[in-house]
Amino acid sequence: MRRAVCPGSFDPITNGHLDIIGRASKLYDVVHVAVMINKSKQGLFTVEERLDLIREVTAEYGNIEIEAFHGLLVDFCKQRDIPAIVKGLRAVSDFDYELQMAQMNIGLSGVETLFVPTNPTYSFLSSSLVKEVATWGGDVAHLVPPQVLSALTDRLPKP
Repeated sequence: MRRAVCPGSFDPITNGHLDIIGRASKLYDVVHVAVMINKSKQGLFTVEERLDLIREVTAEYGNIEIEAFHGLLVDFCKQRDIPAIVKGLRAVSDFDYELQMAQMNIGLSGVETLFVPTNPTYSFLSSSLVKEVATWGGDVAHLVPPQVLSALTDRLPKP
């Protein structure tokens, strides 16, 4: 069985994330979406809320497993016998950082990293940018799934 993981904080999940997850789901039998927990960061959404949103917006794929994880991504992979990490690259600046991570991960555990170029429609998109624009009342409806837009609208104060 071919397995891969798409890791991230997903605070919140965006259409860019879904593009990468959806494309990975066509290549692998099972795609694990790992919501990495960073205890030093306070997210807009709790980890459980992020997991619920991801479950909702990926339900149509049928081969996605979603869970939270704290620690090294390679340990997550080893515990689940996952040989590959799938990462989306938006720009050359992403590549520099992600290449270092990929080299560290293969050196630590033999887990491969596959880079998928982001759809140009989402090349500028990040969860941080979505939150910032939404906080100031900007329209992010075309950047996130409807369920996420609703959650953002409910969570953020009205400008």
